[in-house]
Amino acid sequence: MAKEIKKTITIPEGVTVTMQGRLLSVTGPKGKIERNFWYPDVKVEVVGSEVIVDSTVMKKTQKAMVGTFASHITNMVKGVTEGFEYRMKVVYSHFPMQIKVEGDRLMIGNFLGEKKPRSAKILGETKVKASGDEVVVTGNNKEDVGQTAANIEQTTRIKRFDPRVFQDGIYTVEKIV
Repeated sequence: MAKEIKKTITIPEGVTVTMQGRLLSVTGPKGKIERNFWYPDVKVEVVGSEVIVDSTVMKKTQKAMVGTFASHITNMVKGVTEGFEYRMKVVYSHFPMQIKVEGDRLMIGNFLGEKKPRSAKILGETKVKASGDEVVVTGNNKEDVGQTAANIEQTTRIKRFDPRVFQDGIYTVEKIV
């Protein structure tokens, strides 16, 4: 049986990774992401062009956290090099929706004929573009992009009508990750 759990993430050209205490910073062509990595008996260190996540304690929780940290770091590197994008479709059959971005909120007007507009929160540095019947959510942080798309989808959830008849809403059509 192995004496330690170890995962290695290679850093591509054009990406800079620095570790200050528990804070890992990843900088690339699409921006900068910072995240705090701490768990008992799990170490994260930058060695040359690699990030090494390891633990000398052979328990299930430490093994799970090593894999989780490695996945988070991989997503951070991918975010600053390629970015993440969700394409959403605006669907309505009864009342046409008016969609516009105001600061850190996406305003959805005339949803099912409602007088008061609904609003969905846009997290972090995520950018939302609404044009016609398409909404595009982009950013370099996978969690913020996914949560923003979920906020938009949840905001247009139908509560008092039969969803088989009233299929109005904004739905995720494609994830480009």
